[in-house]
Amino acid sequence: MASMASPCIHRYSHHANYSLMKSVSISPSSSSSSCCILAQQQQPQKKTADQPQPGRREIILRSSEIAVLGAIFHFSGKKPNYLGVQKNPPALALCPATNNCVSTSENTSDPIHYAPPWNYNPKEGRGSKKPVSREEAMQELLDVIKSTKPDNFAPRIVEQRDDYIRVEYESPIFGFVDDVEFWFPPGNKPLVQYRSASRLGNFDFDANRKRVKALRLKLEKKGWTSENSL
Repeated sequence: MASMASPCIHRYSHHANYSLMKSVSISPSSSSSSCCILAQQQQPQKKTADQPQPGRREIILRSSEIAVLGAIFHFSGKKPNYLGVQKNPPALALCPATNNCVSTSENTSDPIHYAPPWNYNPKEGRGSKKPVSREEAMQELLDVIKSTKPDNFAPRIVEQRDDYIRVEYESPIFGFVDDVEFWFPPGNKPLVQYRSASRLGNFDFDANRKRVKALRLKLEKKGWTSENSL
């Protein structure tokens, strides 16, 4: 079957606790018929007065078709080669120009990409009463990561060191993958830097920011805090 001359763009919509849409390019090596299937599946139909509304059986069949397409086209994307702690200056990577990333490394004047770091021993909390060690804070963070699945994205810890954790969050249908990093900087301040970014698309409809917020709310129950609210 002949290969496509140019990438086919489609838009995917998945509803868990919110509607998440991403624009993804299918590589030129994908078959044109497969691309057309996706386009037909995702193309909104214009309603007319005489057009019957889909019944429950038809809705179930359509949902099954989407699940099958998700199994065929696994949009995991490629892990960026710049992940990890940057050397000069030591920090997590900045966000790309796309609106599907938040990072504590960004300038506070950038409301789209900036997110405040976390403090696991706040002075007005357990920091003045019963502070925990970095190792204990790391374990608390790991426990929250494993037990929290914002919008049913499954977390998978793929890298872990004494001061760094990298997690891949995968969507339940199409297999979109977001990379989330946590870093405990050296020094006496009990802070945790983080970065959450989608591999594909240009927009995430606040998926990464909502994920970070869900994790923060769980950590607050353990005594953590944030410099300000997301």
